[in-house]
Amino acid sequence: MREYSIYLEAALDVVREAGDILRTDYARAGEVRFKGIVNLVTETDLASQELIHRRLSARFPDHDFLAEEGLRKESGAEFRWVFDPLDGTTNFAHRFPVFCVSLALERRGELVCGVVYNPISGETFRGDLGGGAFLGEAPIRVSPIGDLDKALLATGFPYDIRETRANIAHHDEFLVRTQAIRRCGSAALDLCYVACGRFDGFWEMKLSPWDTAAGAVILREAGGRITDFRGEPVDIYQPEVCASNGRIHEAMLSILKRS
Repeated sequence: MREYSIYLEAALDVVREAGDILRTDYARAGEVRFKGIVNLVTETDLASQELIHRRLSARFPDHDFLAEEGLRKESGAEFRWVFDPLDGTTNFAHRFPVFCVSLALERRGELVCGVVYNPISGETFRGDLGGGAFLGEAPIRVSPIGDLDKALLATGFPYDIRETRANIAHHDEFLVRTQAIRRCGSAALDLCYVACGRFDGFWEMKLSPWDTAAGAVILREAGGRITDFRGEPVDIYQPEVCASNGRIHEAMLSILKRS
């Protein structure tokens, strides 16, 4: 048995249960509240978060927690769960079926397992330290694309874009240097899509730990590379991410450093 398999199995169980909440609520009009002009939270976010916290607390009472909707437990424990109960809330609220539950586990600050589940497509991405990355039961690897001109990239924009115009310069530069760019609205799924070769790279700024934690594990185990815009090893507690199949990474960084 692998070292982290017990935690990975627990994560798989709880994201599927949380996914049931998302899937049930998806077809009906629920309450939407605004945390900012373009930053939404729904009753589904809160219900999913409460369920994940309750289930994992019961199973691992000594573990700490960090989640998007205000959940913090910081006792200095060896293990901490970092999760987004509904990544892609704007998509969910508009009935666009690209959203997920994203759940990762840290051990003394190192990411050791992650699970991302889209309850509408039924796709479950998972990975754990040294155990590889999988979509369902099938192993996944990053793409072989080595030329930025032939690459399909993904990105996202921060909630304060109306005021800051953040990422527009990067986007415009990549737009004329790549085959195409997609903006799906879920950083966790974007990272998983790089991990399985659907995208060749992804960049975004002003992210939070729960946006990238699970996807970072899965991408790493699929053979990808993930750094900040300077090329330093990724720290989920800093706000920028450049992720790729590794082959186009330096070309992406050259644009991110310049723009």
